[in-house]
Amino acid sequence: MSCDDKDVCKDCEDGLSRRQLMTGAGALAATTALAHFGGLLKSAEANGGPTETWPWPYEKLDPTETAELAYKEWYRLFCGGAVISSVFTQLREKVGEPYKSFPIDAFVFLEGGVAGWGTICGSNAGANIVANVILGPRITGKEGAENGHLIGADMLDWYGRQAMPVFVPKNPKVDPKDIPHTISESPLCHVSVGKWMAVTDKPIGSPERKDRCARVAASVAYHLVELLNDWKDGKYKKTSEWTPVTTFGINAQQNCTECHSGGVPQAPMAKK
Repeated sequence: MSCDDKDVCKDCEDGLSRRQLMTGAGALAATTALAHFGGLLKSAEANGGPTETWPWPYEKLDPTETAELAYKEWYRLFCGGAVISSVFTQLREKVGEPYKSFPIDAFVFLEGGVAGWGTICGSNAGANIVANVILGPRITGKEGAENGHLIGADMLDWYGRQAMPVFVPKNPKVDPKDIPHTISESPLCHVSVGKWMAVTDKPIGSPERKDRCARVAASVAYHLVELLNDWKDGKYKKTSEWTPVTTFGINAQQNCTECHSGGVPQAPMAKK
């Protein structure tokens, strides 16, 4: 209905058509939302928020308490989100910003090896995010920033060598005897979970498989805090020696032939 029609709508009485009114309201709402978001950013920056230079303030955490938090959070945010939450929720209390402004729940997408694709285990991805956020990505050029990258690499190597899950929560949802240990020899979700399912004959949706992954996330969170605490004390030393590019001339993991015996891409090696 336009303002030229005989039956003029009530919204035109003040010289505004319904469409104009709705458009104006939408623009006002968008402007208000943007202003609010901008205010949050400015507030975060003023309090040492996301624009703070690295390393971010870190206070040592208790590995067991962190693992317990990760175990519980898995049932809300799954693997990657649980690891991130277990560390950052504590640092929100101990430090404040910039951790209060970090969108923890946004990382629920790490579930199932990133959006259910079975690639890197979300726990490993979450550990890398935490280490690089706290210490700073190596591209910053800051002294010591490369340690975030190195801790992330250590976590991947450690994960593949452990009889997972390592950690047993105080109040497990599933009897520990129903959660056997398996060694994945890989940081990948589909390999890690797949090997465990093959041993237990439990489907992906079973309570046992779910609790197994919750304990794996807790195990990763525990060891991550151990490494971060060592870094805080100035005692951190790189533990993994895996250098895929040097070995194969391409980014890779150690056991690719286990799944891809005939289809591993061969990269041209750099001339020595």
